[in-house]
Amino acid sequence: CEHPKNIPPYPGPNRMRDCYCTVNLDQEEVFRTKIIEKSLCPFYGEDFYCEIPRSFRHLSFYIFDRDVFRRDSSIGKVAVKKEDLQKYHGKDTWFQLQPVSADSEVQGKVHLELRLSEVITDSGVINHKLATRVLECQGLPIVNGQCDPYAAVSLLGPSRSDQAKKTKVKRKTNNPQFEEVFYFEVTRPLSYTKRQFDVEEEDVDKLALRVDLWNASNLKFGDEFLGGVRVPLRVLSQAGVHDAWYFLQPRENGGKSVKVEELGSLRLNIVYTEDHVFPSEHYTPLRDLLLHSANVAPVSASPAHTLGEVCREKQEAAIPLVRLFLHYGKIVPFITHPVSLCRDPNTIFRGNSLTSKCIDETMKLAGMHYLQVTLKPIIDEICTEHKSCEIDPVKLKESENLETNRENLRQYVDRIFNTITTSGVRCPTVMCDIFFSLRESAATRFQVDQDVRYTAVSSFIFLRFFAPAILSPNLFHLRPHHPDPATSRTLTLISKTIQTLGSLAKSKSVTHLSVVFPFFLRFMIKRAQGRNRFGMKNFKKRWFRLTNHEFTYHKTKDEKCKDPTQVFPPLLSPSPLLQMFQVIQPERALYIQANNCVEARDWIDILTKVSQCNRKRLSTYHPSAYLNGHWLCCKFSADTASGCTPCTGGLPANIQLDVDGDRETERIYSLFSTYMTKLIKMQEACGSKSVYDGPEQEEYSSFVIDDPQETYKTLKLIVSAVQTLEQQHTKYKRDKEHPIGDKSFQCYIRQQSESSTYSI
Repeated sequence: CEHPKNIPPYPGPNRMRDCYCTVNLDQEEVFRTKIIEKSLCPFYGEDFYCEIPRSFRHLSFYIFDRDVFRRDSSIGKVAVKKEDLQKYHGKDTWFQLQPVSADSEVQGKVHLELRLSEVITDSGVINHKLATRVLECQGLPIVNGQCDPYAAVSLLGPSRSDQAKKTKVKRKTNNPQFEEVFYFEVTRPLSYTKRQFDVEEEDVDKLALRVDLWNASNLKFGDEFLGGVRVPLRVLSQAGVHDAWYFLQPRENGGKSVKVEELGSLRLNIVYTEDHVFPSEHYTPLRDLLLHSANVAPVSASPAHTLGEVCREKQEAAIPLVRLFLHYGKIVPFITHPVSLCRDPNTIFRGNSLTSKCIDETMKLAGMHYLQVTLKPIIDEICTEHKSCEIDPVKLKESENLETNRENLRQYVDRIFNTITTSGVRCPTVMCDIFFSLRESAATRFQVDQDVRYTAVSSFIFLRFFAPAILSPNLFHLRPHHPDPATSRTLTLISKTIQTLGSLAKSKSVTHLSVVFPFFLRFMIKRAQGRNRFGMKNFKKRWFRLTNHEFTYHKTKDEKCKDPTQVFPPLLSPSPLLQMFQVIQPERALYIQANNCVEARDWIDILTKVSQCNRKRLSTYHPSAYLNGHWLCCKFSADTASGCTPCTGGLPANIQLDVDGDRETERIYSLFSTYMTKLIKMQEACGSKSVYDGPEQEEYSSFVIDDPQETYKTLKLIVSAVQTLEQQHTKYKRDKEHPIGDKSFQCYIRQQSESSTYSI
């Protein structure tokens, strides 16, 4: 999230606003920026990354203003349709802010069944009636923390003024099961002698069924509109039956007329990827080809290097490659193999090569918790103390003293440098393996330089790991937000100094033991156990703390763990109701509600991982709650009854490197498929180099091809594997059911008809 501009001024003498931005999946907030005070063009510069745990229709960004009474009012929004996300992928784009209207804030879908039938009256007259069955809804929005939906059904026509028929209200669910049928008279009574189905064409064209979803509110302002659909009766087939899912749509002309240009605009950089992962055997050819990259000579002919050559940014190739090689334990030879080709020991991993990007990504993935333990405490202190460390006389303020600032900087650098150099026992095993292999490879390659085996490691870990984390702590999850300008300047000076010290250091050893898993602290809501005489099960807000030894909750954030409110081994099972999950104790289940779907997913993932070592893990669990004297899932009345659903299998014990190899291979396939035209160009370049040994053609000059024949062989194998997977994806998308109103499927059908087949 970058920054908005030209926000309308506040209607008062101050005119400035205190604004923040939220990121929403449809209407569910999953991230919030810090508040920028007194600005109409606030700059946020904050990055937010998450795995999306559910389907959605819009990725939305809302700009809010907080007034002096700490009340939040919406200024405008940007809503990007899911099918349009690829158009803005990886690009800085300005979006016009749109007005926020309750009638336009819709999400979810509804399942309808329409059936036209003949009804013969006692007098022998045939009437045609429409039976409308409202079966269920999925993914309705949660309004003010609740969702009590009902459906209103009406038949629309030029001369109709029928009152809407309503379903029963379904309490506390955003996936209601209605299963209710409503009848409407469609045509004028026909003679009993006229047996065939006969509806006048002009009548059918003018009739439509409308289904609106509402949230039954207890507030005096009335019920909230959740979305609706309008189904023309001409969709009925010859059999007179129509059964389909429909995406809910906004109410027509529901919002106020607001000039869009008056609301300002918002600059965003959105990176969105979506993968459909098949069973593992489908990826065997491509996966084996990629994992063989470390054994291919020259390096430029390897499949991994080829991916880096065709991608627009080497970073998008590095991320799935590193995760794949980490998962299969081949990251060390893959990363250190190019050292044998380096000519200058001072430039090892300092370029913008694929190997450099892979090194950076490996350090981020394997060393994130190491950074948390090592740097976070002192980074937090620097960001809260606001001590000036400016040593540039030109930038020095009148009230500042150069010697005092220099001493502040020296103290910070001393503490950080000492913290880093004494943190060897916490360095992850995979990082130590990389450093050892890097040290040995550098010593073999540059035998004349006796110090290169140490400087290769020390300069690397400072230059590409610690220094960037100090410079931008928010990008490494050391701080929630981008630091203010003064603190950012302090961190820049510390980072540069640490980088210089690291380049000159002669560290003689790197020790490694087990990694220390830091505590995880969040604010959530838990359900009380109902142990009082009336059995009340109210929900209470609590702070939850997770370490690698225990999971505790407390009434306040700063409450000490030595005397916790409750301690228990985490045995976990998820529940989809309103971002809730349950942690099962020997005597009961604890129900916990997270703030949003992303946070719930994070908690479920991390609790599942740390509970793998529990000896008393359950084999079955109850996926629903125990209410009104029975389990909602299996209807057993005993609260101690054994679970009715099998638990999932175990996960890898290594918490830091839990990677889905098939998903990463699918991501690599998607990149190869996206850049197929470049693969073709690269094959042509190989042929040109093999046949014509002269000046390189300009269109092929961007490719690094050291051995045309070996590279051509690799390209041929890549294209074959990609085309096989492409056929699987085409079949999957063609056979998948899509709700009416799903424009992403319509886009796919259009692309399939327009695309041409590649022949290599």
